[in-house]
Amino acid sequence: MRLYTYFRSSTSFRVRIALNLKGFSYESVFVNLKKGEQNSEDFRAINGIGGVPVLEHNGSRITQSLAIIEYLDSLNSTSSFYLNDPLKNIQMKEYAYAVATDIHAVNNLRVLNYLSETLNIDNEARNTWYRHWIDVNFAPLEAKLSIDLAVPQLPFGKPTLFEIVLVPQVYNALRFEIDMTKYPKILAIYETCMKLPAFLNAAPENQADATA
Repeated sequence: MRLYTYFRSSTSFRVRIALNLKGFSYESVFVNLKKGEQNSEDFRAINGIGGVPVLEHNGSRITQSLAIIEYLDSLNSTSSFYLNDPLKNIQMKEYAYAVATDIHAVNNLRVLNYLSETLNIDNEARNTWYRHWIDVNFAPLEAKLSIDLAVPQLPFGKPTLFEIVLVPQVYNALRFEIDMTKYPKILAIYETCMKLPAFLNAAPENQADATA
């Protein structure tokens, strides 16, 4: 397996977690998004959208993180990222998609670059945008979650698609100095997951291409 990745890409972070949870070995190919390497002719031939992650396996390429995660799960049924109970599985996906579509979709690097470079929005306003979309979506998610805060645990009893998607978003929220004490249930899940090697080893600062 080969993964085109960037240490600070939250979608790449998701896939690194999934690969680690499944125990798959893979080769990392680093694409520096800050330097614009995703827009090079060579990389555009790999992914026309010009983004990471991209997973290469058995002669095929997959370019969307949620599709990659589903593919990885299909390769190894051990410790599935999904749940056998149909209702709980849909609930878990509801939580995961709330993060993936309602937060990340409006806060990814392409959107932030457009705000800065095309609309000439300054850094303070851009950061306000970023924090707004986290807060406006974390608040209802926090209200939906049910977790015993006295003994933080995984809400579905194991790492699922939800935790794989949530952890990188909380990581970014902390990097943007959002007060996570407003979201104790979400923070408890994050702290529980980040004690697990699969999550910790996937963290941005632990990647070979990590920079300040």
